[in-house]
Amino acid sequence: MVSLHIAQDEAADRVLSEDPFALLSGMLLDQQFPMERAFEGPAKILERLGTLDPAEVAAADPEQFAALCSTPPAVHRFPGSMAARIQALAAHIVAEYDGSTERLWEEAESGADLLKRLQALPGFGKQKAQIFVALLGKQLGVRPASWADVAGDYAEQGSFRSVADVVDRTSLERVRAFKKEKKAAARG
Repeated sequence: MVSLHIAQDEAADRVLSEDPFALLSGMLLDQQFPMERAFEGPAKILERLGTLDPAEVAAADPEQFAALCSTPPAVHRFPGSMAARIQALAAHIVAEYDGSTERLWEEAESGADLLKRLQALPGFGKQKAQIFVALLGKQLGVRPASWADVAGDYAEQGSFRSVADVVDRTSLERVRAFKKEKKAAARG
């Protein structure tokens, strides 16, 4: 088993490494929130709900689940709306993959198929899907044909563009610096 170091917290990273739905949920939470804190979210949910089983997450009472996600420290800057997105993601995994998250990538016939499957997920646009393809390819060895092509620049070896490149504190800081430069350049 691969040991991920995205959250920079041993317990949270263990959850990400062991539970495919945790990793997918962390990617969902990675927006408008510090990356490592987003990827801590699934461990908080596991601790509070007692499970990350997609069927149980999807079936949880929405108000109670939102409250669980809002309890300090919250799983996200916008815990209520993200709680609904996590439940929608879980429901999609149950409906399309019988609750087996890893089937999403294990059964993908190609990189293009994997990208298409990811873009079909609630809360996953093209860029988020490309980053997740790169994360799977670079860190978990999930490399269907043409995975690097569909991941685009995120697949570049030795780059520090996204969560796909975070393997320790130094790489996290390099990714953060890259994103900061990119935002500054966009503001012009």
